[in-house]
Amino acid sequence: MKINDNSSRFSAIADNGRRKSSAHAGVLLGGLGVLAFSFSLPANKLAVAGIDAVGVTVWRAALAGLLALAYLRIVGAQRPALHDLAALLCSGLGVVVGFPLFSSLALERIDSATGAVILGLLPAMTATFAALLGGERLPWLFWAATGAGVLVLCAFLVSTSPDALSGFALSWGHLWMVLATVSAGFGYAVGGTQAKRIGGAQSISWSLVLLLPISVPLCALTAATGSFSLTGPVVIGMFYITVISQFLGFFAWYGGLARGGIARVGQIQQVQPLLTIAWSALLLGEHLDRWIYLVGVVLGLLVWIAQRARFREAARAAPPVPASVAPDVNEPVSLRR
Repeated sequence: MKINDNSSRFSAIADNGRRKSSAHAGVLLGGLGVLAFSFSLPANKLAVAGIDAVGVTVWRAALAGLLALAYLRIVGAQRPALHDLAALLCSGLGVVVGFPLFSSLALERIDSATGAVILGLLPAMTATFAALLGGERLPWLFWAATGAGVLVLCAFLVSTSPDALSGFALSWGHLWMVLATVSAGFGYAVGGTQAKRIGGAQSISWSLVLLLPISVPLCALTAATGSFSLTGPVVIGMFYITVISQFLGFFAWYGGLARGGIARVGQIQQVQPLLTIAWSALLLGEHLDRWIYLVGVVLGLLVWIAQRARFREAARAAPPVPASVAPDVNEPVSLRR
């Protein structure tokens, strides 16, 4: 047996081990990001009680952008390549401008629990944009589980609110939340792709910094001309969506998307609506429907099915170890080394 054959065999085993380790790390980081984001809508609901939607959007973008600029200077980050700037800006338009603005407009009209259920469409949006923009090929079972999750969430929304179906046609609150979900899905897909190139922390940081020439002047303008009620809960809500939702939460989330795959790790976000509904009930006193527990079990199962299908597809796509380099049990130990 040739020494190079042994080297190839062990190299393939090591590569498979690294892929599995990276995938598990991606799921863990993605879970931490989801936990951080699950508080976002209740915190945003607190913020819009004293600050209008435009003010919330530009304030969180400007303040988080300044934090990002300080972070990049501290770590001595290199400037992104010119061909990365457009993608980083597009990601920022999705997660720094689109989602905060549309979700704030929605939360001025609907409660955060209802917004959370609509946000359950986000994993499907993220996977769809990832497939369209990032070239991720996903098995049919993945899409079946994702579609089933969307249907469960929509059925939950309709069942818990008798007027929900007509509300989708008439209520601007629901429409704004749908647009927020589409914006976030697009931003996550593009930002997750950039995170593979430059890291999750730098991806969101550069997106925020690139928007500073716009967000800082608008922040100053709204602060000078707007009318605000900065009560304790409003300040707490604003602090959370600025520091955690818009900045630190993305460190874990984009890191998870980069390591575990945008579409697969994005499926973890199907449990975020249930967490948000729970926080809305505990922190804001919003109604917690008894069906939420059943929905939680069903969504958890669908997330597992989707991820299992993706794992199997990735395993089949991985290059197999050639039979010619497999160890021979009759070969002397000294030759197997």
